[in-house]
Amino acid sequence: MGRTSAERIEDVKRLQAAARALVGRRDVLVPELVASTGLSPANVELALTRHLEVEASERDLAQLVAHAGDAPCVAVVLSANVFVGALRAIALARAASERVVVRPSRREPAFARALVEAARELGDLALHIVDELDVASIDEGEIHVYGRDETIASVRARARVRVRGHGSGMGVAWISSGADVAAAVSALASDVVVFDQRGCLSPRIALVQGDESRALAVAEALHRELERAAQRVPRGAMPPEERADASRYIATMTYAGSVLTGREHAVAVAPPGAPLVLPPPYRHVHVAPRATEEDAALALTPLAKGIVSFGSDELEAARRIAPRSARVSLLGAMQRPPLDGPVDLRTD
Repeated sequence: MGRTSAERIEDVKRLQAAARALVGRRDVLVPELVASTGLSPANVELALTRHLEVEASERDLAQLVAHAGDAPCVAVVLSANVFVGALRAIALARAASERVVVRPSRREPAFARALVEAARELGDLALHIVDELDVASIDEGEIHVYGRDETIASVRARARVRVRGHGSGMGVAWISSGADVAAAVSALASDVVVFDQRGCLSPRIALVQGDESRALAVAEALHRELERAAQRVPRGAMPPEERADASRYIATMTYAGSVLTGREHAVAVAPPGAPLVLPPPYRHVHVAPRATEEDAALALTPLAKGIVSFGSDELEAARRIAPRSARVSLLGAMQRPPLDGPVDLRTD
């Protein structure tokens, strides 16, 4: 006899309890996560204490269970970009099945491993860590894959069972004409800083309703806010390839528009009507003016398939502009979605 919805919810709650236990003993975990993620100690601390989904409403958990479906077993292949994402990924798998194996990212195995161990200490013996996983050998259930689109395509090409893919993406912000710029920029900066902009919810483009002068004013305010944020939550070390991408982006935008460069960030302002340019991660934000909501939606059309998160000071405007599959939230909450299903609402 299969589990009831209530029983599945209890299994997810046990995982959340395991995550809370990890937060409680994070003095041991933080140094290990700093080494594996490349984030600064302050950013790891921020992620654990503010962005780990240890609380959820009954309604959200019921939605997560409904989205998870049912499978005899689930294999989870994790990515390294946002380490706290392991909780949501494992929760979805556990809601779907009574047999779950988790292959942590080779680059960042620490959190997933600690979470599974903590859950097993609380009595959930359905969870297992596997360091090597031959997806072609799996002949029942599902495989849930998180990471680059190329990784998902590779798993699909070899798998003999259903593959649920959750690929790369990005966040976009909309600052309306009626926004309190100081408040909006402060909230946007908090969304940019956490995880050093490496997750699919991280905002990398900010559309500003108004003309070029208003976009420049927003960019200058964001530049100042990111400078202050770097003192509280320093950026981690940038890999050489990301540093090269950043240099190219800054050079391009210096020629095509203007760039405000800080110690650990860059904010570029595009001229009105110019095509949107996706900046690299590690605290680079592309600011572009758009006169109307319709102009903003049109500008996003080429990027729509990659937009996972859409934040704004005005929720109703965000819902009118954002792609239908994007999560919509207030600025400051883009990186704190409810635990109601996968963060990526695009169909797999």
